[in-house]
Amino acid sequence: MTNLALNLTEAASMYPGATALRCDDLALSFAELDDAAARFAALLDAEGSEPGDRIGIMLPNTPAFAIAYYGILRMGGIVVPMNPLLAEREVRFQLTNTGARALFALPQCAEAAHGGAAAAGAKCWLVDDASLAELTAGLAPQPRPLSRSADDTAVILHTSGTTGTPKGAELTHGNLGRNQAVTARRLLRLGPGDVVMGCLPLFHVFGMTCGLNTAVASGAALTLLPRFDARKALEIIARDRVTVFEGVPTMYTAMLHAAAEFPAEQTASLRTCISGGAALPVQVLHGFESAFGCAILEGYGLSESSPVACFNHPDRERKPGSIGVPIDGVQMRVVDDTGAEVAPGEVGEIQIRGHNVMKGYWQLPDATAATITDGWLSTGDLGRTDEDGYFYVVDRKKELIIRGGYNVYPREIEEVLYEHPAVAEAAVIGIADDYHGEEVGAAVALKDGATATAEELRAFVKQRVAAYKYPRRVWLVDALPKGPTGKILRREVRAPRLEEDPS
Repeated sequence: MTNLALNLTEAASMYPGATALRCDDLALSFAELDDAAARFAALLDAEGSEPGDRIGIMLPNTPAFAIAYYGILRMGGIVVPMNPLLAEREVRFQLTNTGARALFALPQCAEAAHGGAAAAGAKCWLVDDASLAELTAGLAPQPRPLSRSADDTAVILHTSGTTGTPKGAELTHGNLGRNQAVTARRLLRLGPGDVVMGCLPLFHVFGMTCGLNTAVASGAALTLLPRFDARKALEIIARDRVTVFEGVPTMYTAMLHAAAEFPAEQTASLRTCISGGAALPVQVLHGFESAFGCAILEGYGLSESSPVACFNHPDRERKPGSIGVPIDGVQMRVVDDTGAEVAPGEVGEIQIRGHNVMKGYWQLPDATAATITDGWLSTGDLGRTDEDGYFYVVDRKKELIIRGGYNVYPREIEEVLYEHPAVAEAAVIGIADDYHGEEVGAAVALKDGATATAEELRAFVKQRVAAYKYPRRVWLVDALPKGPTGKILRREVRAPRLEEDPS
């Protein structure tokens, strides 16, 4: 029997009184977390949910997310994790796309959650840690996790592509279970005495696998931070004696800037840090390690690979700037446009094959077939290898923007811009940014005779997408560069220097 929820049940049996989750003053033992998840499963059962039903979770990094996550898995359901920052139209799409029957959302997200759920025909529950405990208090816990096979879908994560239409990546119990096991044992070397920092969003696959699932399966504590703040993170590291920190480059940069306020002995518990989501500047890596006295291991993965595929392993040579070598059970290669593997040093597309590769895109067989061939997942990232087999990401074949660790897909934002009555053409690009890694920018050409300001267009998009997605820089142009067929050449769009910015 394979069910990710068994990791929690087994941890509760082995370490019942040990702390599983902490969030400020609230702490749950493994026994308490397992009991809460079992009661949540009973709630779903009482509401008529059946194995295979999709249930949305629109919650931040609080115990309520973990309770709902394992409760859904326990009763055989499929988790649809959702960013609490999503706008109503995005909520509606993700629920409709998966046919979700219910959504559990934070009360502060009420407008977007209720509106999106109503349009999708899903029941909406507004919960936080306290109200969720009250909601399930009188229910008898579901005795055991329902039997699931390794190939049964556990989670549907929405990602996107060049079309701008989000796709649901189906991650199975086997995908997520093996990925967390390899990550916990070989990369993080977690055990019951460890404390993992939960800064990464649990609704994102990085935080879900490397944070929540690895900690629970290892009997380690996960200390949660609902909204990242560098000083607060350092205070928690000192308070809870955190041993493993997981973050994206912007987090390391911010913590490095705040390091001077914290004596070294306060953060001396840190032994391992991992970074992913975007390239970590080498100067930040060296500066952080010098300030905190611990190693940062860089890795690589994507939603479709559960996510971990490649890493700088703790027992092997570490090469700054490299994403390391494939993890156990995973193969990687670099291929040219014909699919032939290229020689070390040559640039091509990175492909992945192994236990971590998704089952497919939810109800999109053509998109799945276009992405996975003979088990090889085409990542859309351009990379190379060196003579030692280490991988390096050179660029992205797809025009994905990664802002502060969050994926932003240009076409999705362009589609929103095209809804404005004054817009004739739009091209969204990533702009290098010292703090966020990339910032979202938009070049816009207006229709003949139409008027609109850059600020008006910025506000128009801001009202319709999650806060991290809207373009902070918008500039107006007479026309956008095009190819022979009239297709807009996004790669040739350049943001003007700030002093020249027409916005």
